Amino acid sequence: MITGSPSQTLVGTAQLLKSRTNKYALLGVSIAALCLLVASFLAAYLASGHLTIEAVVEAQRTNFALWILDAMPFIFAIWGQYSGSIMAYEAGAVILDQTSDLRAQAAAAQQKITYEATHDALTGLPNRVLLHDRLQQAISAARREQDQLAVLIMDLDHFREINDTLGHYNGDLVLKQIASRLKSALRDPDTVARLGGDEFAVLLPKSHTDGARLAAHKLLKALEPSCVVGGLNLEVRASIGIALFPEHGTDADTLLQRADVAMYATKHAKTGYTFYTRTHDQYSPHRLVLMGELRQAIEQDDLVLHYQPKVRMRDRELTEVEALVRWRHPQHGLIPPDEFIPLAERTGLINPLTHWVLDEALRQCAEWTRSGRDIGVCANVSARVLLDPSLPDTFAGMLAAHQVPASRLVLEITESTIMTDQERALEILTRLHRLGIRLSIDDFGTGYSSLAYLKRLPVEELKIDRSFVQDMATDENDAVIVRATIDLAHNLGLRVIAEGVCNRRLWETLDGMGCDAAQGEYVGTPRSAADFIAGLPGSPWRLRGSARRA
Repeated sequence: MITGSPSQTLVGTAQLLKSRTNKYALLGVSIAALCLLVASFLAAYLASGHLTIEAVVEAQRTNFALWILDAMPFIFAIWGQYSGSIMAYEAGAVILDQTSDLRAQAAAAQQKITYEATHDALTGLPNRVLLHDRLQQAISAARREQDQLAVLIMDLDHFREINDTLGHYNGDLVLKQIASRLKSALRDPDTVARLGGDEFAVLLPKSHTDGARLAAHKLLKALEPSCVVGGLNLEVRASIGIALFPEHGTDADTLLQRADVAMYATKHAKTGYTFYTRTHDQYSPHRLVLMGELRQAIEQDDLVLHYQPKVRMRDRELTEVEALVRWRHPQHGLIPPDEFIPLAERTGLINPLTHWVLDEALRQCAEWTRSGRDIGVCANVSARVLLDPSLPDTFAGMLAAHQVPASRLVLEITESTIMTDQERALEILTRLHRLGIRLSIDDFGTGYSSLAYLKRLPVEELKIDRSFVQDMATDENDAVIVRATIDLAHNLGLRVIAEGVCNRRLWETLDGMGCDAAQGEYVGTPRSAADFIAGLPGSPWRLRGSARRA
């Protein structure tokens, strides 16, 4: 076997082919020489009647046919060298072409992977990962040169109304137009990135206050012409928040956080754009403090999971618990997820936060299994986490590390999460499904997904949003929606779980509609792992594998 670099492989293969050709040429020379000797001996014997050296020499001198035979070994030798060189050259050329093609294909594939990991699939703009990298580099350069830079966060105003009215397809067309306009409005060294949804960010290297103000004016001016979609003229406006280095922050996370706070202040004041000031923190109590401390909380395990049970209605069996994260803050006590998960989404901490939640939930699941309790766990996955190509491998590693079967894990994904990037979401969900992980559509009915698309997804269940379930008793329309959703899901072969089941009447109504499982205050409130286990003996629900309670 020939090993080594492509050039070494090429030379070795050519030499091998040439040596094989030369071997056969040498064989031809040997045969020709042997024939020459036999013919010379025979001619000498026939001419003189005896076989001596003098007779052989005389035969060689006088017999013309032997002259031709004398030339044959040399002809075979020359032919062998020539043929071997030609074959080796041709083989080398073929191998070189193939090696060049493989190199080109590998380079193109690597380039595509790198591009997809650092760019937004819809608009082609840099994504949060690439923006963060460029921002860190720009900060380092500004620090060396004692210069300034600006970060702008821009959010489109009332964009959800476009999605709600015209659908996500037309909303995506608007986002593409907006992305093109923003990029055209700025300088080449500037970076325009899409952070997700209708949120964009702009990095302005070597930019002072006046430069940032001018850029904000240009961006708002670029949005003034109507966006034409499906023959409709749509007015799109935006709110911009601006943070400066080093005045408002000296690291990437802080600058992004404070530009985000300024953007919310802009939305509140309706001024188009605003520079960050400390007074803006009033629009989001504890926002900056929490954002600065959240990364540390994740790293130091200052988080805790509470578990809310799901119960199968036909036999009252407790099948899974949903893992809900809380933050044990030393000053503010137990902080609910609504106060810090949006911060994690906007600062890029949602990935490590989700990994922490999954790791802790699987650890707890493994502990319950060892104690004889067959309880699965559910966890929510956001759009930014779901669209990470490495997600299936990461979760597979966690399952293997804790020795938890994949079927014990349920991932809940909202409709809006899936619709962010449909094709990539489908690809990653399919990979998760192949691992054996179960998938659930959370808050079903609140998004704007297409049923034609949903039926392509490898999901096993739908969770009806609590807003429909809790209003069934007073709103007949909600009852109709819930019943239709249950029938639709069953026709698609999916289980249905109702959220927000807060009393026995709702339980019985849903049971009569054929709902498969329930979750809510009537079933059980979120509790710590210890309190959850302590409350099982007195609950009306049974664990899998245990005898049914009376």
